[in-house]
Amino acid sequence: MDELIPATLAGQRIDRVVSMITGVSRAEVSALVADGKVMIDGDVVTSRSRHVVEGQRVEADLADFMANANLAMTGEPDVSVNVVYADDDLLVIDKPPGLVVHPGSGNLDGTLVQGLLARYPEIADVGDPDRPGIVHRLDKGTSGLLLVARSPGAYVALSAQLKAHEVERRYLTLVWGQLDALNGMIDAPIGRSAREPTRMTVSAKGKEARTRYEVIATFSDPVEVSLLECRLETGRTHQIRVHLRAIDHPVVGDVRYGGSKPSFPVDRPWLHAAALRLAHPISGEPLAFDSELPADLRSGLEKLR
Repeated sequence: MDELIPATLAGQRIDRVVSMITGVSRAEVSALVADGKVMIDGDVVTSRSRHVVEGQRVEADLADFMANANLAMTGEPDVSVNVVYADDDLLVIDKPPGLVVHPGSGNLDGTLVQGLLARYPEIADVGDPDRPGIVHRLDKGTSGLLLVARSPGAYVALSAQLKAHEVERRYLTLVWGQLDALNGMIDAPIGRSAREPTRMTVSAKGKEARTRYEVIATFSDPVEVSLLECRLETGRTHQIRVHLRAIDHPVVGDVRYGGSKPSFPVDRPWLHAAALRLAHPISGEPLAFDSELPADLRSGLEKLR
């Protein structure tokens, strides 16, 4: 790692900054500091609580950590993977809630990627070696459809389709309250929170982000909530959750973005990747996939009906 500190991170602790940028846990960063492997402007950092200044150059030697992470990047047949489509180039997975997509800080094993490697070892050479085959992500608590490239050619083509907004991704989500308009688009840039770098927020300094929504149903008993279909035009981290929070209709059950309320308890964000529409990355054939609501979300919806 070799980064210049931006204004948004000025004043933060060095362990927090390195953790946020690299995905390495703060405990692991502390170990790097203790081993003399973190530097600011060429000087070895001796305290993990040291605060950084805008414009400083931060370097961290992650070689040992990455070696351990690579050791963890092996197939794990015990990880259950629901494959709804497979050919030589493409996999479509229906991810259950609670499953992390790829290894990272605090999750070096038991991920979807490791379950896939046990069944499709060839994806180890596809795309980013730290997240082989992965072209887009779903949050740990989000269920539903996920594309995975099985060949290098498919990886390049899928990445290009996603960048050009040519893959249609539809999500179903339950949000608090009733929206003024039955459909619309939330167009607001998203970036990292200056106060909490692991949390995303609407920010003028963020990257462009657009979410279209349509109200499918509204409910007033026992709580006032609305069922929405959302379509992503961009793919920012936590995009739907952040955008809906920004218009004061947070996702039901979303602890991180203000959607958890005792009046309607849900164990995770009520968010499901319900549909994918795309051209096959190699043949160009139109493909369409749909995923039914999992039992936990369906049960919550039935209580409203």
